[in-house]
Amino acid sequence: MRAESEEMVQDIFDYIQRFKNKASTSPDISADFNALALKLFQFQYQWNPVFKKYCQARRKLPLTVKRWQDIPPISYQMFKESTLACEPIDETIPVFMTSGSTNPEKKGRNYHPTFKVWDASMIFPFKNYVLPDREKMRIFVLSPGEDVNQKSSLSRYLSLAVRELGSKGSQLFFHEETGFDMPGLVAALKQSAEEQEPVLLLGATFAYVHFVDYCREQGEKFQLPKGSRVFDTGGLKGQAREVTSDELYAWFKEFFDVPRKLCINMYGMTELCSQMYDRTIETYLSGGPVIYDKIGPAWTQVQVLDPNTLEALPDGETGLLAHYDLANWNSCLAVLTEDIGYKTKEGFTLLGRSKGAEPRGCSIAVDQLIAEQKKS
Repeated sequence: MRAESEEMVQDIFDYIQRFKNKASTSPDISADFNALALKLFQFQYQWNPVFKKYCQARRKLPLTVKRWQDIPPISYQMFKESTLACEPIDETIPVFMTSGSTNPEKKGRNYHPTFKVWDASMIFPFKNYVLPDREKMRIFVLSPGEDVNQKSSLSRYLSLAVRELGSKGSQLFFHEETGFDMPGLVAALKQSAEEQEPVLLLGATFAYVHFVDYCREQGEKFQLPKGSRVFDTGGLKGQAREVTSDELYAWFKEFFDVPRKLCINMYGMTELCSQMYDRTIETYLSGGPVIYDKIGPAWTQVQVLDPNTLEALPDGETGLLAHYDLANWNSCLAVLTEDIGYKTKEGFTLLGRSKGAEPRGCSIAVDQLIAEQKKS
């Protein structure tokens, strides 16, 4: 990497280390976030030619932009149309690719010359919002890890969780040759129940849908030990089926005996390097009222924008979500989504996709994989 990139990576890594236990809503981070966001904006304006052209067209320049809120977010669709990278790209640079559920030939790409920032950005919030009460936990993974798909950000995420925070007995149950090992997961869950060892289940949302279908067919239900929890990500729409959140959490209680307050949904995108989480587990274990809003770490911020003007909306008003992610150092720190939501004093609420938006997400991709596995 060029010297400027190494300096930028170190600055962001140091920021993450400094504020690793802080949230995006923490009032004492605002000045530091703004300063580093403006430095990163200047860096990306200089070294990312596609982003530079976009900013020039919007008349947003480093000399005139003084607040992070004024950095123009670039549409996540541009990750499919152009190479958004500050470092030169070649075949040796690791790349995460979107699932391409609508057009398999056209996938978004996010390049990662180093995972120093990406890994740090993943580990600390996961610990804060999924395992705030434990150093490690027995983790069972229902979706492909990085041994199956090295071009999936979720796969790296899941493998890193097991590697860094999984206790003895942690396993991944999705294999390249055989697919989702549902009988193996059933056996592992029974063993954990017998040993009274709490379990953390991790997977794309539709992996659970298929596993619940399997358990229903086999007549299997589990009373997982106290403290067990269920983590899902990717959304409730599948290839040929859709479930509601109420159905999903009812299944988690019925088949795993895990209550809603110990279930957590993670919101992430290939185009971003950081993730946002439900505050359920964090707030429940702290002894206060359970909060269901989502929140990001201190190196992220969210704006809600008017779909017509892209002007920022006040808290409580519904619009398009734009995420500002300092960990996204090599592409664009500001990404405009087609997700709809609104901000609250506790974080933000995700309402779904805007009307007419193309379907996307790891949950659909996993749904497709398992559906093909059932046919074979």
